[in-house]
Amino acid sequence: MARAAKASAQWVRSLVAAVCLLFFSSAGMAQLLEPADPAGMEDAPLAQQVEVVPGASDAQIAARLSDILRATEWYEAPQVTVTDGVAFLDGTTDSQLRRNWAGSLAEKTQGVVAVVNRIAVDADVGSTFGRAWVESVGLAQQALQAWPLVVLAVVVIVAAWLVSVLVLRIARHVLTGRIESPLLLSVVVRAISIPVFLLGIYFVLRVAGLTQLALTVLGGTGLIGIIIGFAFRDIAENFLASLLLSMRNPFSGGDLIEVAGHTGIVQNLNTRSTVLLTLDGNHVQIPNATVFKSTIKNYSSIPSRRAEFMVGIGYDSSVSLAQRLIGEVLNKHPAVLGQPEPLVLVDELGDATINLRVFYWFDSVSYSPAKINSALLRQTKNALLQGGIEMPDPAREVVFPKGVPIVQMDAAPRQTAETSADRPAQPPHEESSDATAEEGDLSNESKSMEHTEGRVPESEINLLSRR
Repeated sequence: MARAAKASAQWVRSLVAAVCLLFFSSAGMAQLLEPADPAGMEDAPLAQQVEVVPGASDAQIAARLSDILRATEWYEAPQVTVTDGVAFLDGTTDSQLRRNWAGSLAEKTQGVVAVVNRIAVDADVGSTFGRAWVESVGLAQQALQAWPLVVLAVVVIVAAWLVSVLVLRIARHVLTGRIESPLLLSVVVRAISIPVFLLGIYFVLRVAGLTQLALTVLGGTGLIGIIIGFAFRDIAENFLASLLLSMRNPFSGGDLIEVAGHTGIVQNLNTRSTVLLTLDGNHVQIPNATVFKSTIKNYSSIPSRRAEFMVGIGYDSSVSLAQRLIGEVLNKHPAVLGQPEPLVLVDELGDATINLRVFYWFDSVSYSPAKINSALLRQTKNALLQGGIEMPDPAREVVFPKGVPIVQMDAAPRQTAETSADRPAQPPHEESSDATAEEGDLSNESKSMEHTEGRVPESEINLLSRR
């Protein structure tokens, strides 16, 4: 309903602007078509020269001009003097237009080579209000003459608007099943319906006699689009990126993705940005242009994922035994998939340890990679220690610049030390369950994050569909 109200308001504003434009253009046409009268003669241009007699003298020219100025009754005490073809005009009038008219009259008179217009304009308050009243009356008459065109313009524009709305609904009904993206659907149906309304405006302007303006309205929209595109380049880029993202669907609502250095759950895709809910509970808005041009890693597109960790054992320990113990831990754990099968491979021979790299697959929709990794590392450590596999610390080199001091020890402490050294170390008691209370039920964080309270930015428009 809010979108429909907004669209109706835009159409009404366009209707009012078009009616005002037609009104003033029709008023100008009525002014050009009405007959000339004494009250409006000062606006009429002089089309040809004023004939006197061939070879007229300066006195004849001055007399002819004086008679014309007195006949108009626009001037007080008009005087015309002509010397060697130069006409000097004196007197007063109540309008600058009438003063200019007298000068133009003298210029077009035969035998006049130059004009010195010294007619003064009497700008008293009474004459100013009088001219304003005359102009108001003329404007009212022009409005009365133009009302049929105004009515026609209103009817045509309203009809064009109704037809465009009908075309929009038909196009939306036809294309709803063919175009999945709601943003692309809205753009296409508006691109079909708006030209119908523009044709109505073009018809109104043609009826008003403004053919050139009508062509400008229809043909100038491309230039306006280019100007707006340069002025709002970033906004247009994000809008087009949102259109392409909604068409290609690289992710859906609720997917866990990594893009532009941010990892989070997709909450919203609007015409400006993509909103992610990070695993630490913050909303991140990434411009759609950045999302479209960046590498997108979608962790939810495939239900199974592979994870890995590394374990170091001593050189005196059996590598095959360590591999078998770790393999048993992986095969017994319920979160680890049997296919593809887990692998325990020798990665490198380090300075103090033989490093084993462990690969396993798990259901990423149900389980959390961090929680599973914690549980497997805990169980692997317990299995290796209970199986007699040493897990030494990395080798450290200690330098004694002044040598190593030797201290004589008595026999009793030495025997105690030897006795304690010969005693085998017992591994500490560890929890052997698949998941401890601190590790939870190993469930994926995405499910718990869906219930996080808070307002999603710009959630009024969502171009994504949740799975």
